[in-house]
Amino acid sequence: MRHAWGGVAAFGFLLGGCMVGPDYVTPAVPVTPKFKEATRPVDPKTDGTWVRAIPSDAFERGKWWEAFGDPELDRLEDQLGDANQNLREAEARFAQSRALIRLARASEFPSVSAGASAASIKESAHQPYVLQTNPQPLGDFEMPVDLNYEIDFWGRIRRGVEAAREESQATAADLSTASLSLHAELALDYIDLRAQDAQQRLLDQTVKAYAHALDLTLKRQSGGLAPESDVEQARAQLDTIKVQDTDVGVTRAQFEHAIAVLIGEPPAALNIPPAPLGQLKPRAVPGMLPSELLQRRPDIAAAERRVAEANQQIGIADAAFYPNVNLAALAGFQGTTPANWFVWPSLLWSVGTTLSQPIFDGGAIRAQSDAVRAAYTENVASYRQTTLSAFQDVEDNLSTLRILGREAKQQRDAVIAANQALKTFTTLYIGGEVAYLQVITAQTTALSNEVNEVDIQRRRMEANVRLIKALGGGWDVGQLPVLASSGLPRGAFVPVGQQ
Repeated sequence: MRHAWGGVAAFGFLLGGCMVGPDYVTPAVPVTPKFKEATRPVDPKTDGTWVRAIPSDAFERGKWWEAFGDPELDRLEDQLGDANQNLREAEARFAQSRALIRLARASEFPSVSAGASAASIKESAHQPYVLQTNPQPLGDFEMPVDLNYEIDFWGRIRRGVEAAREESQATAADLSTASLSLHAELALDYIDLRAQDAQQRLLDQTVKAYAHALDLTLKRQSGGLAPESDVEQARAQLDTIKVQDTDVGVTRAQFEHAIAVLIGEPPAALNIPPAPLGQLKPRAVPGMLPSELLQRRPDIAAAERRVAEANQQIGIADAAFYPNVNLAALAGFQGTTPANWFVWPSLLWSVGTTLSQPIFDGGAIRAQSDAVRAAYTENVASYRQTTLSAFQDVEDNLSTLRILGREAKQQRDAVIAANQALKTFTTLYIGGEVAYLQVITAQTTALSNEVNEVDIQRRRMEANVRLIKALGGGWDVGQLPVLASSGLPRGAFVPVGQQ
């Protein structure tokens, strides 16, 4: 028995290192030397959101939202990490992927099972062609131990373990992507809520100004200096702005409810006091090269890990073309009575190997091989498309920040001019030199410009958040979980360690 075991083990050792299927190489992706928007001249008075990185200028890691300097936003973001149910769901998927690694690794080891049985057997006395010499009941007492082991000659099991590891890393990157997206969504909702606060304050002030204008027309009408139509126009203008002022509360409430759900609370349990939009002060983002983005985006890392997983599936499919070798062994005791169950003559054992080779399967193995190769090509295309989309995200938000920076300065000038025009027309109206319609026109223009200024400020803040998200939010590929490796050739994203 020892010689049989030794021979099989030596044969398995000699061939166990054989691996069929292609080695993995990270697919090439189209990368430009620098971002297009990074080559444009930056006006520090209007832009200032993309600066040259220097060694001491480390990008915000982890809690990137703290760069905005808003304690209320920090509190909400921290609560999201503890209570958001979508994040809990992604964490559960990652835990499941880790368990599947252990399941795949179980196939690397022999399976051993043990059992015991006891039975009393009474054969029929009327069996044909059988001489019944002992019509008494017989005993059957067994206690076998079975061992089964698939010798991984062609690397099918090892590649399965590697595929499970790569899927686990991809799931970990998915978790990081979900976390980044949820934190960015919360920041965007918070900015929108603060923009509604700014609109509310602006409209509250406008209501007071229009009420003062109505009082002015009433006094002029009572003094015979203005017609009744001026009063009616002023009252209509005031009533209209009151409706707009009230309507802001609808949108603000919706943003507050959305934030409550993100942090895992019922909407009725959250109350965010009003605060100025201007208290959010984002920091300039250090510039980087497009190639760095491949290491900083968790969605890119997830797509690359799934390419590696698909590559392992090719090796698994190719192994099906080769013979499958299994080692089986059995040892135990068998007796006819409890008294002779565990004596030496009752010992039984067997050991052997089985080899199976597909001969004809109607093309099933070839079809499976073609399918996994097509899946690999699909994953490569998805990886490259994810990378291109990431470059687009960065360019979009860089250009948005650059253009809105210039637009904000232009809008500030427009607000100053509109307010000055309103002041001028009001003075002329008091002097009886212009009709009240011109005052109303100036009021509408001034309000429209002030509303637009708040909206540009909101869009700049949101673009800043989206730029940080597009850059990975401070994440890098080194945050992928450290998983054990069997020493197979791997891509640039694979950490080395022990699970």
